[in-house]
Amino acid sequence: MWQTVLAVLGTLAGSAVTAVLQRGALHLQAQIAREDKAREDRLHAVTAFTAVLADHRRAMWLREHLRLTTAPTEQVTEARSASHTTRSALTAPHLAVTLLLPELQDAANRAVEATYALRNAPHLDQLNERRNEALTATDAFTAAARPVLGVCNSCT
Repeated sequence: MWQTVLAVLGTLAGSAVTAVLQRGALHLQAQIAREDKAREDRLHAVTAFTAVLADHRRAMWLREHLRLTTAPTEQVTEARSASHTTRSALTAPHLAVTLLLPELQDAANRAVEATYALRNAPHLDQLNERRNEALTATDAFTAAARPVLGVCNSCT
């Protein structure tokens, strides 16, 4: 009889250990899935931000280039409207970067400010210089994003 009781207790103990191990494995799988989703969200935030920033930089350069080369008023007005659209489109991705990756907020802000600085350039040379500064600030943002996203294993 004791053998039967011990066998039943052993079976129950084995079932309990198995249940605990399965629960731990499920918890670990859920944690890994959350981390993967968070990593994916951060990567998407960075790529969306840089894409929309590039669109706005291009729109601002065109707008100011048309203004400085005294293009027809309707072209300048159309370019101004397009730049307002791209600036508006920049708001959500910029916010996503600052919320999801606060360590990149300063670099993101510098890239945005450098792009906004294209406005009202006094002459074409200054416009092109400001464009290059905006490109450099965007490059600095993407360089800062690499180690934060774990893209570059040798980054410090």
